[in-house]
Amino acid sequence: MTAQVPLRVEELKKAYAGTPVVDGLSFALEPGSCFGLLGPNGAGKTTTLKLCLGLTAPDSGRITLAGQPIPAQAQVARARTGVVPQFDNLDPDFTVTENLVVFGRYFGMAKAEITARIPWLLQFSGLENKADARIATLSGGMKRRLTLARALVNDPDIVFLDEPTTGLDPQARHLIWERLKQLKVAGKTLLLTTHFMDEAERLCDRLIVIDHGKKIAEGSPRELIATHIEPQVVEVYDEAAGALEAFVAARRDSSARVEVSGETAFFYCRDPQPLLAALADASGLRYVHRASNLEDVFIKLTGRELRD
Repeated sequence: MTAQVPLRVEELKKAYAGTPVVDGLSFALEPGSCFGLLGPNGAGKTTTLKLCLGLTAPDSGRITLAGQPIPAQAQVARARTGVVPQFDNLDPDFTVTENLVVFGRYFGMAKAEITARIPWLLQFSGLENKADARIATLSGGMKRRLTLARALVNDPDIVFLDEPTTGLDPQARHLIWERLKQLKVAGKTLLLTTHFMDEAERLCDRLIVIDHGKKIAEGSPRELIATHIEPQVVEVYDEAAGALEAFVAARRDSSARVEVSGETAFFYCRDPQPLLAALADASGLRYVHRASNLEDVFIKLTGRELRD
């Protein structure tokens, strides 16, 4: 028996005031996988999530979530879905445990059923010692972990995660990554939006990059890196006025592709040895040699200009 596709989006379109925000988007999630939705600010990510959850109606296209047509059966589908919003919206008037109980009641769960799940939820989020704590006493990382635990109160099949680690320190980020991997092992399907490319590279089995509402790339992180970017990168930093400009000008005809951003030049190449040899004798420059990554792909596809 073929497993049900947790989420399928086909030719989805949504415009506001005549401006397309989601423009012909199609993708599907595999059960038990993490699927990434990446794009710069204003690319249409948040609108896509709202459409998938039935919080706004599409102009055209089809959405199937947890086997249900959206938005017609959104309420039924959301009963099998968990959502970690971009910003924590915990109730400050309640304790950690009370937040979980109240949220569970929104799904029609009996109090006894919720209470039975709370020990696991607290253990999963590392909040065993904070069961009776008020929200105001929690750190930012604790609040984020509680928001994740709250999204699991109804034991959902699919979890939407909208920038789940924004604003967290490295320790808190790594802990949430560990917990998300545990969810995958348990068979949960994750839909992740993030601005951290290392996060997407660590967690996502497959992802799409969207810009101006359109899909511009799709594949696994490894596939996208192999397809869209040179394998080696040398970042060169200017430490003396004019040194970088002269160095870049002297290598315009080399095999390396170069992009300059402020006081940094990025050389993308297959063989970095000639460039590294030249840098060994250069003065006023500092450099880092590394393998290319998903952030390099993202920048190449969407540009370096600032998005507001």
